[in-house]
Amino acid sequence: MAKTAIAYKEKMKEISVLSFICSCLYPETHKNIMGDFEDMDIKPINKRASGQAFEVILKPTSPVSDAAHCVTTPPKRDVSLEDIQKKLEAAEERRRSQEAQVLRALAEKRDHERDVLLKAMEENSAFSRMAEEKLQVKMEHIEENRQAYLAAIMERLQERERHAQEVRRNKELREEVTA
Repeated sequence: MAKTAIAYKEKMKEISVLSFICSCLYPETHKNIMGDFEDMDIKPINKRASGQAFEVILKPTSPVSDAAHCVTTPPKRDVSLEDIQKKLEAAEERRRSQEAQVLRALAEKRDHERDVLLKAMEENSAFSRMAEEKLQVKMEHIEENRQAYLAAIMERLQERERHAQEVRRNKELREEVTA
């Protein structure tokens, strides 16, 4: 690794010495221009560890090049009154068509809303009927249970009354027998 680093340093010295010799042999000034285009020059500014920077120089425009770059617009067509009238009628037809389409969409939406409301009302009334029927059955069941309970209580009272009558009669019979 150390040999590679030393060899690299020597090579760099040779390149810089070589470029110095070349600049002495060819004294003409050499522009440091990386690229030359029609309307701009690109010069490298300096190399950095993070990358390379460039300077872009735009050349001034010449009067000859202005004529070459001038684009003429195509001549305008003469628009007749009939053409204007046709375009207006087409625009009016498009507007009517769009308006009819919007009205159709609104009508469909309204119909859908009405259908949804009707379905909800039907479901609500069905639920109400079912709840009312359940309540009616429950009330009938409660009434039957109440009647059965009252009948059972009355039966017990009558049974007690009979038993009390029997006890009184037995008591009177004993008193008669003992007296």
